[in-house]
Amino acid sequence: MKVLVSDPIAEQGIEILKNEVDVDIKTGLPPAELIKIIGDYEALIVRSETQVTKDVISAGKKLKIIGRAGVGVDNIDVNAATERGIIVVNAPEGNTISAAEHTIAMMMAMSRNIPQANASLKSKKWDRKKFMGVEVRDKSLGVIGLGRIGSEVAKRAQGMEMKILAYDPFISAERAKDLGVDLTTVEDIVKRADYITVHTPLTKETKDLISTKEFAIMKKGARVINCARGGIINEEALAKAVKDDIVSSAAIDVFTKEPPFDNPLLELDHVIVTPHLGASTEEAQINVAVTVAEQIVNSLKGMPVKNAINMPYVKAEVLQILEPYFPLAEKMGKLGTQLIGNYEKVEIAYCGEIADQNVAPVTLAVLKGLLEPMLGSGVNYVNAPTIAKERKIKVIESKSKTVVGYPSQITLKLGRKGEDRVLSGTVIGKEPRIVQIDKYFIDIIPSGYMILTKIEDRPNIIGPCCMILGKNNINIAGMQVGRIKIGGEAIMVLNIDSDVNDDVLNEIKSVDGIIDAKRVML
Repeated sequence: MKVLVSDPIAEQGIEILKNEVDVDIKTGLPPAELIKIIGDYEALIVRSETQVTKDVISAGKKLKIIGRAGVGVDNIDVNAATERGIIVVNAPEGNTISAAEHTIAMMMAMSRNIPQANASLKSKKWDRKKFMGVEVRDKSLGVIGLGRIGSEVAKRAQGMEMKILAYDPFISAERAKDLGVDLTTVEDIVKRADYITVHTPLTKETKDLISTKEFAIMKKGARVINCARGGIINEEALAKAVKDDIVSSAAIDVFTKEPPFDNPLLELDHVIVTPHLGASTEEAQINVAVTVAEQIVNSLKGMPVKNAINMPYVKAEVLQILEPYFPLAEKMGKLGTQLIGNYEKVEIAYCGEIADQNVAPVTLAVLKGLLEPMLGSGVNYVNAPTIAKERKIKVIESKSKTVVGYPSQITLKLGRKGEDRVLSGTVIGKEPRIVQIDKYFIDIIPSGYMILTKIEDRPNIIGPCCMILGKNNINIAGMQVGRIKIGGEAIMVLNIDSDVNDDVLNEIKSVDGIIDAKRVML
């Protein structure tokens, strides 16, 4: 077995590989050269520099696994790897403490003007009054995103006697109580917090999470930190808020474009910046290298891997039966999360022929789908149950050989106080189908962009909605309507070829007879 390491990783990881497989270390390869040689290797290890494109994956005829020595997999075409049956693994926990400590370091450096004072003294100036700082004790810290890193930041801030306000749509009140934080909304954090730090993945929902609207209501003199992903805080809006003295100072480690040499934040004295150093500690680099190396070795030996991004580990004969149900289960989870948002209980029922199988990997796919829309690509088949448990989400799995309409059917029920949502799905041929949404029976292909509407069952509703989409150059790929009785309420699902913005969605909602409308991306 041969492994190619195309980006620098810690020597401890290299040693693990050398004890088990043949290792070639070739860093800084041009794309054409990587494509030329990748066909000789069963495994590839990268960090962030190497771009593992579809062309690279296609050329990797022997590739069985790709390892990312770090968290994000933005530089890997995961879909192309999945289509080829190539496992993609990462090391999501290796830099947790490093990123949390860097956040605290940035907060303290910002509070005491340490970078500015250091630069001033080294230029032979002794100006103590200019760099008057503030204490963090008794101040409120707003933590947006209570995943692994956000939780560690909260713990450390509590040790400095700060009051923690937190927002995370997947954190239950019980989990928040365990962490000792005050669970609230982004708007409330913006209005009340003395310090605000973000720790979410960059998704459609979190892009520009703090922007012009939020700065307009922000507590005057607040301090802002981003050591997560560039783009969660709008950089242009932040620069203006600093200039307008709404934000007294900011500490930024990540940027929408890196290197950020034309970024307006670099021009402001009250903004301290670092070049994406959140994971840049010796310990973190050793951790991620060792974690990925161990997974590569295990995979090549036919053993389970710890952090599979794109598929669970199952025996080949079981995989052949269950394989069509993985995309169905994941899409049902994603759809469920977008329908209900926060939830406390997940019930997954398997009926018919599929109940004869070991459905545990399919349950993992459901959980991955449920958690990924808000937590990003760091959620995988291995850590999804742990994340659900940390968030006090109760997961119940049941099986019945009774056929309830299709030879095999999966039903997902999401519950929170006072509300339940139900989805059922099946596989026809190898194509996933959603066959029930709440009390409505339907037959839709869950893919791409969709608009889910609740409507009155009467004429002249579907047409106006289609006209609105047509007027905005949005093509309709499919449409299904489900109802219980004539003249009652019904559900209409539109598959569309591109996303709709808020203006288009609001226009659809304004159509007479539309009760509610949601956009969904799968």
